[in-house]
Amino acid sequence: MDPEFFSFFVTFHMSSWFGDLIRLFFPAVCAGCGASLVTGEEILCTRCLFLLPRSNYHLSTDNPVSRLFWGRVPVEHATALYLFEKGSIFQSLIHQLKYRGRKDIGLYLGKLLGSEIRDTPGFSSAERIIPVPLHPSRERVRGYNQGEYIARGMAEVMQAEAEFGNLVRKGKTATQTRRSRIERWENVRGMFAVKKPHRLENRHVLLVDDVVTTGATLEACAEMLLEIPGVRVSIATLAVA
Repeated sequence: MDPEFFSFFVTFHMSSWFGDLIRLFFPAVCAGCGASLVTGEEILCTRCLFLLPRSNYHLSTDNPVSRLFWGRVPVEHATALYLFEKGSIFQSLIHQLKYRGRKDIGLYLGKLLGSEIRDTPGFSSAERIIPVPLHPSRERVRGYNQGEYIARGMAEVMQAEAEFGNLVRKGKTATQTRRSRIERWENVRGMFAVKKPHRLENRHVLLVDDVVTTGATLEACAEMLLEIPGVRVSIATLAVA
């Protein structure tokens, strides 16, 4: 037997055996229902993944997410992967991502979103993936910006580069909960800036977030990005509420 092949054979089977041993004592569980994951499953079991309500909005330019920005900001394309429902598996995933340190959920869902849109005309030409920034004080409390992990996951499956720290939030805003669309817009108006606009000149930028509700925050970010010469902006979120 070829020595190199023998070495590979032994290493592969030892790593496989060790992985099985680890899973025996520390089984991975589904972030949705808590059931043990089987080989080939990641983060979610097949059942929970199937139950997530896909929107398929990326297949139409006239969809509810796109309409949020009509007549307000010239967004090229906009979509959301799922429909947000209170008390759903998806709401639990977002809670774990934002408040329980489950960055891996952000990466996983980002890959799903990226895989969904990467071959879709309008999204496939995106060159930069930029998450909506958190204010530094809020990011320090949380420990990270969940949007960055969504962007990382998307960049992993799309031919685009995730860019962090260029689009920034200048001020800390009050919570957007229970505010009308106008109130939300006034709350975030002028709160964003671009540190190095030359990096984005003549680029197609994909702006990403976890959940879009009224679109006010994404609108404010898009307006700032569109001040850069030659920039085109599209929007993709994990879900729409």
